[in-house]
Amino acid sequence: MTPIENATRPILESSRVAPLAREKMASFHPAVLDDVRRALADSPVVVVGMAQNPHVKNVRRALDRAGVPFQYIELGSYLSHWKERLAIKLWSGWPTFPQVFVRGTLLGGEDLTVAALADGALRRRLDGPGTQGSSA
Repeated sequence: MTPIENATRPILESSRVAPLAREKMASFHPAVLDDVRRALADSPVVVVGMAQNPHVKNVRRALDRAGVPFQYIELGSYLSHWKERLAIKLWSGWPTFPQVFVRGTLLGGEDLTVAALADGALRRRLDGPGTQGSSA
């Protein structure tokens, strides 16, 4: 296991969060999270993004050029739906958009997706063991 694979993001222990705060966190835009989880169950590749974001456009274009079909979930733009996007960021732990998921696993944003396309890692993840069929 490489250091990156072994790295974990520090998260505040739930015992250090007051019960009422935990309840409020759990009820923060659950419908949006349900939509994302449903998309992850239904589609091998999911891109979550926002309008007018060049990184989202770039990753969608890169996936299209590579012939990788994906489901796109757009949540507003810079000034709209920011709370819904925040709920997804809190859930995934990824701080920016796009958020690209392959077979339900967060791959990352534009830079990591482009790199995974270039080195074949994205295709291997799609076509590897335990997949639900071919990506084509």
